[in-house]
Amino acid sequence: MAAAKIKKGDSVVVRSGKDKGRTGTVTQVLPKEGKVVVEGINVMTRHRKPSQTNPQGGIDRLPAPMAISKVGLADTDGKPTRVRFETKDGKKVRVAVKSGETIDG
Repeated sequence: MAAAKIKKGDSVVVRSGKDKGRTGTVTQVLPKEGKVVVEGINVMTRHRKPSQTNPQGGIDRLPAPMAISKVGLADTDGKPTRVRFETKDGKKVRVAVKSGETIDG
């Protein structure tokens, strides 16, 4: 399996779909499914019936997983960029393709 180019805590920009252009922070990465959960993006609503644990019931709004290919890492200018790996000082680090800046490490 290839190394993850997008990790938890990264700021990402949605490239396509109903939330195109919006920015958010990655809260969860699901590598086996190839999906990410982004805070406040791709929000689904779930209608809950009243039960003993939740006597009020109501509508729950939760961010749903979305394909990792639909998001791009936000560069310093706020636009999406691709990510490549380089070795610097014997360490493998992520580098933004557009700006050439080191993302971590």
